[in-house]
Amino acid sequence: MSAIHPLLVAAEDGAGAVPIRFAGTLDGLDGAARRWAAIHGFEAKPGQLLIAPQDDGIGQVVVGTGPMFDPMSARGLSARLPGGLYRLEAEPEAARTAALAFLLGAYVFDRYKARPDRTPVRLVAPEGLDLEETSRIVAACALAREMVDTPAADMGPLQIETIAREIAQSAGAAITVIEGDALLEENYPAVHAVGRAAAPHRVPRLIEIGWKLDRTDLPLVALVGKGVVFDTGGLDLKPAAGMRNMKKDMGGSAHALALGRLVMQADLPVRLVVIVAAVENAVSADAFRPGDVLNSRKGLTIEIGNTDAEGRLILADALTRAGEHEPDLTLDFATLTGAARVALGPDLPPLYTDDETLAAQLLAASAAVGDPLWRMPLWAGYRSALDTEIADMKNDSSAWAQAGSVTAALFLQKFAPTTGAWAHMDIFAWNPRARPGFPEGGEAQALRACFQYLKTRYL
Repeated sequence: MSAIHPLLVAAEDGAGAVPIRFAGTLDGLDGAARRWAAIHGFEAKPGQLLIAPQDDGIGQVVVGTGPMFDPMSARGLSARLPGGLYRLEAEPEAARTAALAFLLGAYVFDRYKARPDRTPVRLVAPEGLDLEETSRIVAACALAREMVDTPAADMGPLQIETIAREIAQSAGAAITVIEGDALLEENYPAVHAVGRAAAPHRVPRLIEIGWKLDRTDLPLVALVGKGVVFDTGGLDLKPAAGMRNMKKDMGGSAHALALGRLVMQADLPVRLVVIVAAVENAVSADAFRPGDVLNSRKGLTIEIGNTDAEGRLILADALTRAGEHEPDLTLDFATLTGAARVALGPDLPPLYTDDETLAAQLLAASAAVGDPLWRMPLWAGYRSALDTEIADMKNDSSAWAQAGSVTAALFLQKFAPTTGAWAHMDIFAWNPRARPGFPEGGEAQALRACFQYLKTRYL
């Protein structure tokens, strides 16, 4: 059983809470509130906030929505309101969504910087809100964001392993870890090659959590995450600007672990495998080189055209391992390409799958919980961009194809399990600009959408 979020207050304890209303026009405001709105230039536009006084305190808060009310707009409220207790006045379903948004917006990363004490902004739980599940979802998103926000010096392969062990132990799940040169003995050559240049205390590893694997009557779900704790680019060294935020290149592993924890906490009727390849793409005399040909767990050889296209290499081995479990469904998460950002920007992660039903259901779940995804094509016409003369394939697509996110997904497709549906999410896992409820730094993307999909499919 999970703890209830500290900013949530049960309905029966909500006496004296300040009402928060959502308005697209001024029509619903009383006379005093209308006059206050006029004084402060409040026109109920999206993003506007009106704090109306009453006696010696706050009488009400009015949030502008414009003509279209998006409950997720409540995400910025915890950062904009004075400390105190508030209640949402909206239709029940909208209020529940807004409450989740409110709690997501309360995330603060304070590991290295003390924050001034302030009275917390707390919220009365709306009618029908599942307090435990909401708290678990918020905690999962916070875990993913904290892992991404933590600098690589404190979030190396060992630290990812430690978090995975804590998750497995709390759920009574099994966990195995293969590290260092044992990766070669156990046939994970691509994971080893990418991570072998790191310092001895940061050796690469393949982490696998197994839950309910003896329940062969249940469908098996595999979650796979890219865990590059820092990406220098390898010998194809990134410029300084491109390297600055590469502590976030383990965002896929953070999402896979956080989602796996949610699945186990919810006790979904599935078997679960979570596989994370955790490496540092470092530079040393032993770094893998452009022109090298790597083996993979699947047996396909890969010519290295660019050492900065390393994430797909470790995922190749991890996806192959997932396929050995014969999963009914595989979801992989990776901060894989800058091309995805060029195509869709930082807020809209691409979704790749060749399964029409899975695509439709994931997009429906995405819309239902306000966690955006956008389907991109696995365009067969670009597959030949991965061809090379001396190996089965290469890791950097030919320049003529241009669509770097698409060709990266096509690369992964060659290693994806074939026993069930597979989807790949090329997430950014980062807010590049600070705004209320969205501090600059780590962000959870596609996590809530995937959990909603899994609940809908298996409950």
